[in-house]
Parts: sequence; structure tokens; C-alpha cells
Amino acid sequence: MRAVRYDAFGEQPSLVGVPDPECPPRGAVVTVHATGVCRSDWHAWQGHDDSVHLPHIPGHEFAGVVEQVGADVTRFAPGDRVTAPFILSCGRCEQCLAGAPQVCPDQHQPGFDLPGSWAEQVVVIEADHNLVALPDGIDMTLAAGLGCRVGTAYHAVLTQARVGAGESVAVFGCGGLGLACVMVALAAGADVVAIDVSEHALAAAAELGATALASGPDIVERVREATGGGAHVTLDALGSAATARTAISSLRPRGRHVQVGLLLGEDADPALPMGQVIGQELQILGSHGLAVAEYRDLLADIASGRLDLGRAVGRILDLEDLPAAMLAMDQPPTTAGMTVARLR
Repeated sequence: MRAVRYDAFGEQPSLVGVPDPECPPRGAVVTVHATGVCRSDWHAWQGHDDSVHLPHIPGHEFAGVVEQVGADVTRFAPGDRVTAPFILSCGRCEQCLAGAPQVCPDQHQPGFDLPGSWAEQVVVIEADHNLVALPDGIDMTLAAGLGCRVGTAYHAVLTQARVGAGESVAVFGCGGLGLACVMVALAAGADVVAIDVSEHALAAAAELGATALASGPDIVERVREATGGGAHVTLDALGSAATARTAISSLRPRGRHVQVGLLLGEDADPALPMGQVIGQELQILGSHGLAVAEYRDLLADIASGRLDLGRAVGRILDLEDLPAAMLAMDQPPTTAGMTVARLR
């Protein structure tokens, strides 16, 4: 099959021919119809994730059709339209049985410790537990973002932050993940403020219905003014020590901060305003992926039109374009929204 692969961290990926994947007894081989380009792919390519072993095929957001299932798989069959969360869990541990597979201690991730979806086929382990059936009405290009950005935003905004109608939400960083957070929060009835340095990202957030604020030295004061004294909820969708501190400082008393963007490298252990956290009884929450069980409500919101994913896609590429797309993430984005490669 054709796949995009890199043989050294930071080296330009190449489109190469690799052996077709073998199907595990409890797994499935999925023919990839669409796959996303995510900032997390860039972090893996830069060597920021020690689970990645070279040579490596990136990609962890995908939608496609089941090509083959293992002998022990009972819930899916060849021809089924599917996606999967980027966290593939074991399905048997305490966390999985409690309905929290996104924090499974025995998890694996395509594009990180497993070969990824920047390829014509990808393996999903524990298929009965991890595959998600896609309704016919959901386009593969849109569905490719469900496993990471849209799903992650859905879990962060609704499950972790528990955003309710009428609350003020400030989203810091409006790339693909941040715009998805904006969409989900607006759909929940919140008043959303979107903060970024990119004019393209701010324009996209404003088009969705958010109040767009360009980041700057006085951004905390401007967020507080826009939210009437501070946001009820802040989300750092970029992932940096600076945005995490700024977001927490923008909360009103008893507000909730959700750290949804990855904090890696020098930002992995940031200094945070813990005096404010204590004095104002703030909550700091982590958010990691999406539980498989949450797909039911997510897909229902999409089918009903409550979430319009078409507004979240920025660019559509071909498989051949993915090496250049990886290199482009070294620079500030020139378009807003998700970048998706369409393979079929």
C-alpha cells in the first residue's frame, strides 16, 4: 500500500510503498477514505513523543471502510463505514469497564506507538471495543476529525467543563481543535470569546458566532471585560505554558479551566498562578480524547444539524500532499480550520 513515512525526526516525510498491514485476531484493517492533519502529528514528527519509533507512519484521525476483521471480531464486518477514537483502549481494565477508555492505562495510539492513518490502510486493535459505526449521512471528510479534534473538543467542553447555556467560555488558540471547541460551546448555548494571534483563525471564529479577540499583553483584561468579570470556563486549545497561565488568569471566581492542548517539551511542567486557584476556588481540569460511548451523542448532534462540521474544515488535500503539509506546520497557519486529506 502507499503511505507517508518519515525515517528520522524532523526529516521530510516521503510517500512510499509499504507492506499491507496484517489483521490481529481481535482487530480490523480499515481502508482509509480520509485522514486529518493535526498539530499532534507535528509533535510526533519533531520527536516530542517517546512512544514513536522510527521509521514511522503518522496520522491518528481517520474515517474509512472495514476491509478485514480478525477471527474474534463479532460486531463489525467488511464494508462497514467506521471511524475510531485516537486512543485505542483495551476494553477490559477498570477504567474501560467504568466507561472511561480515554484514560485506559493500556492504551495505544495510531500515529504514535502504532502505524498511523497517513496510509491507504490502518489497523484498529480491539475492534469490537474501539470501532465506531458511521451513519451513511456523515461524509468521510468530515468524519475524519471526529477521532481527535472534534471528539476531543466535545469531551473537553461538555464532559469535563460541563458548559451550560448562558455561561461565558473563552477559548485560547483557534486552530482546528480550538475552532471545534468554539463550535461545541456555541451549540451548548454559551457565549464564546475566541483568542488567537492569527487573523485567519479569528475571522473563522467570528464567522462561527464567537467574539474574536487578538492576543496581546492586555488580553486578560479584555477577556474579563468581554465576559463581564471573567469567564466561567477557559480552554487552552493551543497548549503552551503562556496560554495556560493566561487562560487561568482570565477566569471569574470558581471558574473552570480545561487544559486540552498538549503541553510538551519545555512547557510540560509550567508554573501556574496557584495562588489565584486557591483564593478564588478555581478548578483545573485535564481532558484527553473522547470516550467511545460519547460518540452516540456526538453523532446525534451532527445528524440533527446542531453541530455543522462543514464549517470546521479548512483545506482538503490528497495523500501526495501530506509530506508538504507536515513541513508547513513549522510555520504559522495560513488557513483556518481542519486540514483533511481525502484518499478515496
